Amino acid sequence: MLAKGSLPWVFTAAFFTVASGSLIYFTGIPYLQYLTYMGFALTVFFLYFFRDPERHTEMDNKCMVAPADGKVIDIRQRCVCIFMNFQNVHVNRSPLSGTVRNITYKKGGYIPAYCKDSDRNERNHIFLDSEYGEVCVTQIAGAVTRRIVSYVREGDTTLQGQKIGMIRFGSRVDVTIPESFEIVCKKGDRVRCGETVVARLK
Repeated sequence: MLAKGSLPWVFTAAFFTVASGSLIYFTGIPYLQYLTYMGFALTVFFLYFFRDPERHTEMDNKCMVAPADGKVIDIRQRCVCIFMNFQNVHVNRSPLSGTVRNITYKKGGYIPAYCKDSDRNERNHIFLDSEYGEVCVTQIAGAVTRRIVSYVREGDTTLQGQKIGMIRFGSRVDVTIPESFEIVCKKGDRVRCGETVVARLK
């Protein structure tokens, strides 16, 4: 399955491959084959990058699950920061069930998402009202990212593990942990979106 909003990227790369191949056939210009190879490589890359495999979330609002695939690069001020590299699935999921109270998008730069200065990057804040208080999931753009996609709107009710958005290419997701939860992950841990528990109710 491909992530929502990714088909234009895949179709563009595939069309480029077919078009360059057709030019070779009709014109006989040999160096055009390199364009065909590049288009084919991009098509395969996009198919891999935009994959959206099934995840099985054990619904339990006494636990918070990771909102993203990747590596925990920091835990500070009750916020767990997860860095996603190219091989990670980039679809994000709700860490708890709740209601989307507010979504705030901020423009910014494109510093590598693992850097501290990435606080200035393009980002999208999704504020969830859960039964244990507010949870904020922040999608942060990376060095080559130019688009953060949100799958939810203000007022929507989300279930734990439900898809809430995607960030194209390298990026980071931060999630705030309510005071009533104990953080059980640690810096350096590898987590799976919608499956790995990052915090438990005290």
